[in-house]
Amino acid sequence: MSDRKIISTKKAPGAIGAYSQAVQAGGFLFTAGQVPLDPVSGKIVEGGIREQTAQSMENLKGILDAAGLGFGDVVKATVFLTNLGEFADFNAVYGTYFENLEPPARSAFQVVALPLGAEVEIEMIARVS
Repeated sequence: MSDRKIISTKKAPGAIGAYSQAVQAGGFLFTAGQVPLDPVSGKIVEGGIREQTAQSMENLKGILDAAGLGFGDVVKATVFLTNLGEFADFNAVYGTYFENLEPPARSAFQVVALPLGAEVEIEMIARVS
């Protein structure tokens, strides 16, 4: 019997391809990368890296909530930025989601482009108690 479970929520944008918002398996939750799409309008939020980071994190929060988890359960985050020069602004917003928590391990990469012209994409792995 498989312990694989698909997690889906309207609090995050629906998949724009052949993937799930998140998959729970083997005691972990693996999220798909979240770009700053507003789940209601389906469009990238207006503003710069700070606004886009906040929306990506809100999308991840919605997915974590749907799985009965929170940011305190996240053990690894992978971040893709189109401009590593904006890392400080990204980090200022990202860090607010881990206030009073031990932050997860994290990797960050600069990439040439992201879907729909986004400036940031974030994926996470969380432990399921």
